[in-house]
Formats: sequence, C-alpha cells, structure tokens
Amino acid sequence: MAALISENFKFAALFFKSKDVVIFNGLIALGTVASQTAYNIFAFECPCSSERNYMYGLAAIGVPALVFFIIGIMLNRNTWDLVSECRIRKCRKLSVAAAFALLGSIVGRAVVAPITWSVLSLLRGEAYVCALSEFVDPLSLENFPSTPQGPNVMARFPCKDVPLELLHFWGEIHRRLKYESQLLGWLIVAVISLGVFLILCLKRCCSPLGYQQEAYWSSYRSNEHVLFQRTADAHARIHAAENVKSFFGFVALEKEEKELLAECQRARSDIPSLEWNRVTGVYLYRENKGTPLYSRLNKWSHYTEEDNHEGIAKEMDMLC
Repeated sequence: MAALISENFKFAALFFKSKDVVIFNGLIALGTVASQTAYNIFAFECPCSSERNYMYGLAAIGVPALVFFIIGIMLNRNTWDLVSECRIRKCRKLSVAAAFALLGSIVGRAVVAPITWSVLSLLRGEAYVCALSEFVDPLSLENFPSTPQGPNVMARFPCKDVPLELLHFWGEIHRRLKYESQLLGWLIVAVISLGVFLILCLKRCCSPLGYQQEAYWSSYRSNEHVLFQRTADAHARIHAAENVKSFFGFVALEKEEKELLAECQRARSDIPSLEWNRVTGVYLYRENKGTPLYSRLNKWSHYTEEDNHEGIAKEMDMLC
C-alpha cells in the first residue's frame, strides 16, 4: 500500500512542474482579465425581469467560464497525448496513478481561465447583483413599503426602473449584494491559493527528481517539442518537393528551400506509422540502468542506438 501511495504521489509530482507553466498560466489570467473588462463594458446588460435576472446572471458567470475551460482542454497537448494513448494502445498501460496525474495536469491548466473569470465576475459584482436582486427580502429593508409584487419590483432595481419613492433603497440593496459577491470571490481566491500551495508542497516532497534535474527535464521536453515540430515541418517540405518533382519532373524551390534540400539528402524518405506511434502518446519519467529517459522520443532513440529491436518492441509499449 505504501509503495502504491508513493507511486501515485510520484506521478502527480512529475506533472505539476515547470516555471513555464506559471508564466503561461499568468498570461492566460491576464487575457481573461482583459476579456472580463471588455465584456462588462460592452456586453453586460441586466434584463431587470423576475426569473430572467437569475438565469442571465448565472449565464454571464458560468457560460464564458465553461467556454474557457473547453478551450483550455483543447489547447493542452496532454489532452491529445491521452487521446492518442487510448487510440494506439487502448490505454492498456495507463494505470490509475498515471491517469490521475495526466488528468490533473490537463484540468489544472484548463481551470486557470475559468476560475479567473468567475472570481473577477464576483469581485466586480454586476452579475451577482443582477442574479440575486429579485431574492432580496423587502422585509429586511427598513421602512420598505409592502407590495404584492415584491420579486418583480426587486428585480428592476439593477436598472433603477422602480418608483421614485423606492429608488433610495437601491444603495443599500447594491451594497448588500456586492458585499456577498465580493466575499464569495475572496473566499474562492483563498481556497485556490491554499490548494495551490499544498500541491506545490506535495510536489516538492514527493518528486523522485531533484530540483535541478526536474528543471532540466522541463527544458528538455520544451526544446524537444520545438525542434521536433520545426524538423517535421522541414521534412514534410522535403518529402513534398520530392513527390512534386516526381510528378512534374522538376520542382520550383526558393533559394532557402534549395539549400535545405541539399543539406538533407540523407533524410529518411518515409517513416512508418509504427515509428510515429512509438513516439506518440502519454509518457512519464523512466530510467534504464540509471540512464534517464525523458520522453518517448528519447526512449526510442536510446534503444535504436543500441540496435535493441526486442527492447524497442517491449519498452515503447510502456507508459513510462
């Protein structure tokens, strides 16, 4: 049991890492702040109608948050690694611990924008005031005249579309609802901050890697991704040029493309799907006889250099 718990913590720790994540999340939050400000200035307009206020206020907070969350899921590369893992290897090697770590990584980044949007909405208070104005009890307001259409009257307060003798109650209603809204917003900030702090502490305590090696692993993965995409683009261009030349007998290349084609004469013309599949999918940190293997591509290269075909067939099917 202790070993299983340690394994779970190890997997979780390895995914909550990298200063790049902090910077990226900060940029997401800033973008969300700008979106929230623009929305409140140009788009938000309370309907001031009983029953509609509540739905509109919830939609103003919840729908953009949901959209941001879905976009965050879509833009996360780990999402598509997980999809590829399930498609290629049917998730045979995806343990509960690994699945938890991977989903935590995906959801952890995807919720940055939704939480930022929701907190900003609550701190500004407009949506909350609009949503809950109709639920304010008129009897809780001193000297408020009795009216049989209480909810309908209260719902019109955000637009100040009420009889003149009731208008002076708007200040008290607005302060009360904005107090509740901002209190809820700050409580969410406190809970999220505490949660992030505990996760970071857990990560530092349970990571199997030292701080420097973990930073190196993060740097390696980032550089490998950039170089792989750049090289894949160049290889696709060369492959396309060869096929175009085969069809037309010549190919119209720019000077830079001609130089690239001359430098890459030894490039592999065709890469089998099996090789693509071996370097695609979920991967967690692994060592082979003390040698760190930082990615699927690193593992593929390691066993290819050793000319260990049996090792490739066996190890490349492993999640880590």
